[in-house]
Amino acid sequence: MCAGWHLQAQERDRRAECTKDLMFVFDASGSMGTTDLTAKEPNIERVKRALHRVVPQIPASRRMGLIIYGEGAYNRCDSIDLKVRPHPDAGQAIMAEVDKVQPAGRTPLTQSVRNAADILDYRHNPSVIVLLTDGEETCGGDPCAMANALKAEAADLTIHVIGYRHRDAAGLGAVFGARCLAEQTGGLYLSVETEDELVDALLKTLTCPLTAEVAPNGAPFMKAEIPNRSP
Repeated sequence: MCAGWHLQAQERDRRAECTKDLMFVFDASGSMGTTDLTAKEPNIERVKRALHRVVPQIPASRRMGLIIYGEGAYNRCDSIDLKVRPHPDAGQAIMAEVDKVQPAGRTPLTQSVRNAADILDYRHNPSVIVLLTDGEETCGGDPCAMANALKAEAADLTIHVIGYRHRDAAGLGAVFGARCLAEQTGGLYLSVETEDELVDALLKTLTCPLTAEVAPNGAPFMKAEIPNRSP
C-alpha cells in the first residue's frame, strides 16, 4: 500500500516538473564550430540535428524560451542574446534560431544562466533551465557560487547541465565545472559524446526528471545514465 502511494507521488512530481516554464541556454561559442578526429563536420551540426529530433516531441503546452551565448567577436563576453521568450508551442521559433547559429565567441555561461533565471522570474515561479555547453566558463563567472545564490532565493528552480564533449587523446571523458549548477539545484548532469547520447540527454532534461541521488558534497541531485552508443 505504501509502495503504491510512493509511486503515485513520484508520478505526480514528474508531471509537475513537466509543467514548469523552461529556458534553454545554448552554447554558440567558437569551440562548437570545431571538429574532432573522427568527424568531418563541426560539433554544432550534430547538436542541431539532435535538437531537430527532440524539440518536436516537447508538449506544445509547455512554455519554453531560448538564450544563445557566444556568437560575435571572440574577445567579447557580452554576447548573450534572448532569442525566444518563454511561451507555449515555442518549438518552431526555437529551432529557427538554432538553425541560424554560427559559433564564434567566448563562453559567458554563468551570466547566461543567471539571465535565464531572471527571465523565468525564478524567485516567484517554479522553473527549469537546461544548459547545453561544450566548454568551460571563459568570462570570469563562478557557476558554483551563482548556483548557491539562485538556490537561496528561488521558489523552485532546477538547472540541468548537458556537457557535450568528445573524449580526449587519453580516452578520458571530460567533467565540466558547470556540473555544480545541477548538483546544487537538484538537476541532472549529463556528459555526452555522440549525437544519439545527446538526443537521450535532451529527452531526459526537456521532459521529466529521473531518480534522486546524493552528490559528493552531500547535496541531492538528479542523475541519469546515458547508454553507450556509436555515433
